[in-house]
Amino acid sequence: MLLAVVVCIKLGLWQQHKAEAKQVLQAQLDRRLQEAPVALPDKITDLEAWRYRRVKVKGSYDTRYQILLDNQVEQDLAGYHVMTPLQLENGESILVNRGWVVAPADRASLPQIETPAGVLEVEGTVWLPPEKYFSLGSAPQGGKWQAVWQNMDMKRYAASVPFAVQPFVIRLDAASGAGGFVRNWPKPAERIEMNVGYAYQWFGFALAFVVIYIVVNLRKK
Repeated sequence: MLLAVVVCIKLGLWQQHKAEAKQVLQAQLDRRLQEAPVALPDKITDLEAWRYRRVKVKGSYDTRYQILLDNQVEQDLAGYHVMTPLQLENGESILVNRGWVVAPADRASLPQIETPAGVLEVEGTVWLPPEKYFSLGSAPQGGKWQAVWQNMDMKRYAASVPFAVQPFVIRLDAASGAGGFVRNWPKPAERIEMNVGYAYQWFGFALAFVVIYIVVNLRKK
């Protein structure tokens, strides 16, 4: 009984901490969205300090190494996020998430993606992709470019392209005209109610174990 109660309490606290962490990120995002966009420095050393910062850069899209991030849902429709590298004047590149496009009925075919040419000014927010995830996909084999990815693995991407790329993604602003698509970006606290509900559920299980233990032992006496 004691072991079950301890496990349930730990799981409840874990879900509670996840909810609190999401709330902190949401507050950070709300604060950053009120700030004016700033120019990116040549090199960023503290990535966390740039999370959700609004930035602006100039460059041209390179569709040769564009990827489609799979399993993205919008209005109950399956689709992709279009991730296109933007080549800057200093030779480096930054991945730009241009938004969501619907997947064709035949998943064996890919959607047609229109991309503006020439130098563009891109404004958006800095997104740091998670480093831990579950994936059933495999890395590209034999030098062939894999267009559809299950997760945004920045280390894998940097090792797969023949140019230097920044270790973050710019989510294109909804008002930007730099070749964007549907841009209803997810918010950190979107599913916070689920974590809070799970926390109460685990705490409820712990209480139930205590009550059952007391009732059973009283009946024995």
